[in-house]
Amino acid sequence: MIQVFDIHKRFGDLEVLKGVSLRVARGEVVSVVGASGAGKTTLLQILGTLLRPDSGRVEIDGREPFALGDRELSSFRNERIGFVFQFHHLLPEFTAFENVCIPGFIGQRPRAEVERRAAELIALLGLAARRDHKPAQLSGGEQQRVAIARALINSPAVLLADEPSGNLDSRNRDEIHRLFFELRDELGQTVVIVTHDEGLAAMADRKIVMSDGLIL
Repeated sequence: MIQVFDIHKRFGDLEVLKGVSLRVARGEVVSVVGASGAGKTTLLQILGTLLRPDSGRVEIDGREPFALGDRELSSFRNERIGFVFQFHHLLPEFTAFENVCIPGFIGQRPRAEVERRAAELIALLGLAARRDHKPAQLSGGEQQRVAIARALINSPAVLLADEPSGNLDSRNRDEIHRLFFELRDELGQTVVIVTHDEGLAAMADRKIVMSDGLIL
């Protein structure tokens, strides 16, 4: 699903990635760990096409996103990549259901199709009773599940998560951790998770350790 070949990334005089190569199989849950400054989030941002590498090649689901023009790349990102961050970034004026629908509408998919998919995801994630609540009326764990449903609305090839449970209490953290593996088992979802949580990292199908811009 993901192939990365010898990517380098520099910010000014600081070389953050120093020749990283990586493969992630379809339906695999991979964790990426390492000390702060190891290059984990930069790698994730390149996989998510939010940053361009200075050199090297990235393939996602058989395509090279950085060979696309800006408009095509934006469409590719919306359709093929889902993002989950430590802070959920839900829009406060919209309900849980409406927040989940938004990327589908941005992708100009038919309204009925988007709303049907949103209802399925909300039910799958145990939020059916909360679908018409706004974010301020939801717990932290519920908000993060809404964010995950939103990330899945366009049936992305890859789900990328950056410290997805870092802002949650232990009970909600454990629920979110289990959810990623349920998504793998039920949807065949490919997931890459950057985390400092060793428990979550150990649960993954494979743990990748980074240090000083390299995979160890």
